[in-house]
Amino acid sequence: MRLDKYLKVSRIIKRRTLAKEVSDDGRVEVNEQVAKAGTVVKVGDKIKIRFGTRTVTYEVTDLREHIRKDEASLMYKILEEEKVERDF
Repeated sequence: MRLDKYLKVSRIIKRRTLAKEVSDDGRVEVNEQVAKAGTVVKVGDKIKIRFGTRTVTYEVTDLREHIRKDEASLMYKILEEEKVERDF
């Protein structure tokens, strides 16, 4: 499954266009490699996303084309969440 679609279906990021922008900006890594929106993800992959001043690492636990909103969190497991200090 494409990275941007996975992020949208799992509701990690609410809109696919936003998921594409974040990916193409180089703020997403899949298995420690910078990933673009078209990168294929599979079960077991680790996705690291920089959201402003925090970084969250997820593990892909399920791939589905469609899933109900209340079950979306079953598609991933949060491995690590850290606050990043900014140097200005």
